[in-house]
Amino acid sequence: MSVAVSWVASPNSELLSRYGFERVIESSRFFSSRQNPKAIKSRKQRWSGNGGGGGVVVSSMVASPAGELTLSSEEKVYNVVLKQAALVNRQLRSAPADVDVKPDVVLPGTLSEAYDRCGEVCAEYAKTFYLGTLLMTPERRKAIWAIYVWCRRTDELVDGPNASHITPTALDRWEARLDDLFRGRPFDMLDAALADTVSQYPVDIQPFRDMIEGMRMDLRKSRYQNFDELYMYCYYVAGTVGLMSVPVMGIDPKSKATTESVYNAALALGIANQLTNILRDVGEDARRGRVYLPQDELTQAGLSDEDIFAGRVTEKWRNFMKMQIKRARKFFDEAEKGVTELSSASRWPVWASLLLYRRILDEIEANDYNNFTKRAYVSKAKKIAALPAAYAKSLFSSSRLSSSST
Repeated sequence: MSVAVSWVASPNSELLSRYGFERVIESSRFFSSRQNPKAIKSRKQRWSGNGGGGGVVVSSMVASPAGELTLSSEEKVYNVVLKQAALVNRQLRSAPADVDVKPDVVLPGTLSEAYDRCGEVCAEYAKTFYLGTLLMTPERRKAIWAIYVWCRRTDELVDGPNASHITPTALDRWEARLDDLFRGRPFDMLDAALADTVSQYPVDIQPFRDMIEGMRMDLRKSRYQNFDELYMYCYYVAGTVGLMSVPVMGIDPKSKATTESVYNAALALGIANQLTNILRDVGEDARRGRVYLPQDELTQAGLSDEDIFAGRVTEKWRNFMKMQIKRARKFFDEAEKGVTELSSASRWPVWASLLLYRRILDEIEANDYNNFTKRAYVSKAKKIAALPAAYAKSLFSSSRLSSSST
């Protein structure tokens, strides 16, 4: 299960300077002075929360043009899921203590300050999520803050005011810095918080690397030929967060679900959130010359990029959008099955994220599928109204739901 956050704040240069990106950005300028800022997709909402639960990703094989069988995107991602789940299971077998009952950790001065700073960033840029983390145990919330900040810093590299200076070489440097962090050699204070987190929890480096790969995709790719390609992109930029966060959020000790199924549901919510972002931002992306919709499905619907750039809401477009929304909702349904598998203190922020993000799809429908000139959003009043419902849902574990239905 992932951290249930919504990145609603716009990037700014002050944020970048506070995060210590100057060296990464400055070094990239030595290698490239030409970078098209239009090649960057806005992903302010990428780390918007990913749920966990009982669904299983159905893997499949696809045939290459030469007739050879290759792994589909879902199969490739599922292999990462299995690796992370195995890591968690190994720790569960070897760790006798329950992290939920550990006392608050007293950290050395600078490390304690690093976690506090991560918390301040969450409070400033993800208010709803931050409130949810306050219900977690102190150890868990500090760790989730550290993961949140790393993901936000990574996102800012390609979505901030200095994005035009970011090159593949700069991202390579950021990944090298990540490797050092996992080896216990953090570069700065905020890196130190994450370095401490990954030393305390069974967090694998692969999802972090994959998120950086998602940044690379946005530097080189502006079209996706089919949903298999789009699925991999959604995993890179959103599904990864679930895999990072499940080990920290924890699974309910009473849960009878497999670890793999919890990770699959975390992945499902990440995919659902990113698909929702894409459907909401069609017009905004089109103005950047980008189309994050499966090209083959557009063709089947009798549509083309030109129709999107023209911003025409036709019956063909409405029918196409209905199918895209239906797919996103299926991923939300898959994620919802497993939110109750999380540890009790971690459920509320995830439920809040899931309920609020699903409502964006409702708003697209309310706008008569005009996502060219109208931005679908959930009003502040609706957000506030959703929080008690999310909290009520978080009080029920999977075992209680099962017993109440028998």
